[in-house]
Amino acid sequence: MNPTTTIAVRAARAAGRVISRYSERLDAIKIETKKRNDFVSEVDRAAEREIISTIRAAFPDHAIIAEESGVHKGNDYQWIIDPLDGTTNYLHGFPQYAVSIALRFRGELTVAVVYDPSRDELFHASKGEGAYLDERRIRVTQKKGLEGALLGTGIPFRDLTHADAYFGMMRDLIVDTAGVRRPGSAALDFAYVAAGRLDGFWELGLAPWDFAAGALLVKEAGGMVTDIAGGERYLESGNVLAGGPHLHHFLVDRVKPYLNENLTF
Repeated sequence: MNPTTTIAVRAARAAGRVISRYSERLDAIKIETKKRNDFVSEVDRAAEREIISTIRAAFPDHAIIAEESGVHKGNDYQWIIDPLDGTTNYLHGFPQYAVSIALRFRGELTVAVVYDPSRDELFHASKGEGAYLDERRIRVTQKKGLEGALLGTGIPFRDLTHADAYFGMMRDLIVDTAGVRRPGSAALDFAYVAAGRLDGFWELGLAPWDFAAGALLVKEAGGMVTDIAGGERYLESGNVLAGGPHLHHFLVDRVKPYLNENLTF
């Protein structure tokens, strides 16, 4: 691993230890509501502090954007952090959550780590060096169409502005596929696409920290990541499609009838 990936892995594992330690006393965890159906716990904040401390010790001049503490100014290197993606799952004892850490240099994603502490699975990638699950190289599937494909998604639950468009997409996508899964952690959904556990994924309204690391994982695993219209502004819009290079084109075509100017800005 290169030095920045090594630090990202170290930070993710440190956060994972915090998350696992708190999981033994879920009933005692302090929880706050940020907005409708959006929660933050003392675990999120403790894990984020651990990540930032690890990064700052190695790269004190780097910038950081973190879900809970916001923007920390710095140079052209920017870390994008979600300390606990899938907080609601975690608080219910549902073992589908992860630490997500990405590094972006002048707008380009260069490092990705998604760590699942409940399974001790570490997904990581460095630009141009491939994607890995622990020490094993991973690749997206080579599905050539929707038939038999297993898709992941995230159902709108905070902002229902595009709910009608989303459920139209789901209705049309589910017809020919083997099924659609909604596990509740976008970071892991992207990692699963990269590892071939899912053939494709789509969601509306994600934040950059939800999937910045996952996007690089999928690309380094040979897949495609675009915005919902097939363009390159997925981190800005949060409306995203991901999958193998053949399947991705079918996803774009299938969701196209439900797009509007608010989804394709």
